[in-house]
Amino acid sequence: MHSLFDSYDACSDRFFDEIVLPGGEPRDHYRKMIRRFGQFSLEDIRARRQIVNVFFLNQGITFTVYGLQEGVERIFPFDLIPRIIPSGEWRLIERGLVQRITALNEFLKDIYQSQKILKDRVIPHELVLGSKHFRREFVGVKPPLGVYIHVTGSDVIRDADGRYMVLEDNLRTPSGVSYMLQNRQAMKRAFPVLFDRYKVLPIENYPQELLRTLQEISPATASEPNVAVLTPGIYNSAYFEHSFLARQMGVELTEGRDLVVDNNKVYKRTTHGLKRVDVIYRRVDDDYLDPLVFRPDSKLGVAGLINAYRKGNVALANAIGTGVADDKVIYSFVPEIIRYYLGEDPVLENVPTWLPGNPKHLKYILENLDTLVVKAANESGGYGMLIGPESTQEERERFAEMIVANPRNYIAQPTISLSRHPSFYNDSELGPCHIDLRPYVLFGKRPVILPGGLTRVALKHGSLVVNSSQGGGSKDTWVIDE
Repeated sequence: MHSLFDSYDACSDRFFDEIVLPGGEPRDHYRKMIRRFGQFSLEDIRARRQIVNVFFLNQGITFTVYGLQEGVERIFPFDLIPRIIPSGEWRLIERGLVQRITALNEFLKDIYQSQKILKDRVIPHELVLGSKHFRREFVGVKPPLGVYIHVTGSDVIRDADGRYMVLEDNLRTPSGVSYMLQNRQAMKRAFPVLFDRYKVLPIENYPQELLRTLQEISPATASEPNVAVLTPGIYNSAYFEHSFLARQMGVELTEGRDLVVDNNKVYKRTTHGLKRVDVIYRRVDDDYLDPLVFRPDSKLGVAGLINAYRKGNVALANAIGTGVADDKVIYSFVPEIIRYYLGEDPVLENVPTWLPGNPKHLKYILENLDTLVVKAANESGGYGMLIGPESTQEERERFAEMIVANPRNYIAQPTISLSRHPSFYNDSELGPCHIDLRPYVLFGKRPVILPGGLTRVALKHGSLVVNSSQGGGSKDTWVIDE
């Protein structure tokens, strides 16, 4: 290896390294990148990082960290060394995610219609019907095209042997795709020559594919249905993404106060009067969508929206009630869901998961809290989680009490050996940092996956938590045509 990588220590029996073979040689698809980066000094890297930071700042590429005293918005942390995925590996990921999303959509269609999977006792009915996000009000409601999950961001990892696995599914309002797109632009500004050395498959058409998907689910017969993005507002952690995607698609960015329902149809208030809205890409959770149906104190939604949806006068992406399928307890049954609906074995396996509702599992969990990761069934962003090897005795005792008091609300998994990738975890040190991958699946008339995704990286040295809210950042993800 050259220069910058001379001090890179990838040696570990516990983790798969993305760029280095066990013997220390670079993997073939990283050789050109290593040679190019080997020509840079740390001063060169700092100068290019400054180019990226200025770009991100000028574009308003920020996210909100809740609970911090010093301010709510930060530039999204970005690491300059791209992650590279050969096309053969990508085809495996793509095939596995299409299979998974197809089966999960069939699951949602079933539990909100005939509930055959429950009658056949493939999944205990109390786990589904007792899920926080199961919406009894929508049993019998049929979304356009029979599709419930139009935008998905499943989190994919590699274990210590390099096998791709799915860590969790995000089926409600998955975020991060704007960072994926802006990361690519940032890399083109900082390292344009690298793109001459690799055939990197494009991702820039994601907004157009998203718009096409939204138009496909429109209940209107017009050739160009009116699409709007519904945001909770500027204080939401993903507001940059909401405004970015609306702008890129050329559609209206709206808040609940901008919309009104009349005669079970949704309209946007404009200076020229009311304008009909056919499809809403909503980035507002179910509970806040309509104060007449869900939380009466919500100021984020639209009174009467749910009735308009039930009547088939407006489409919502994603559909209401999809959260039951990304409940982390239900996640543990996804391999059975795939076999049940598709008659196939999973292409991408789950991470082993224990459910405290099972007495044998509960005993094992309580006896091994120091080695396990415990997650709340419906939390995200790295919240509500115990990482056993990094926890204190007091934290483990507190989690044990919570698990026993409410076993349905937790799962436990082994401490995942996330693969590692060279990253700059401060201004001057290059080291192996843990990563995952969030590809984005669009589903209208058919599933579509753009080649790549958001590679999230744990920029705190030694940390296994990649979420931006917990000190993580991201990388550009290159799927290369070999």
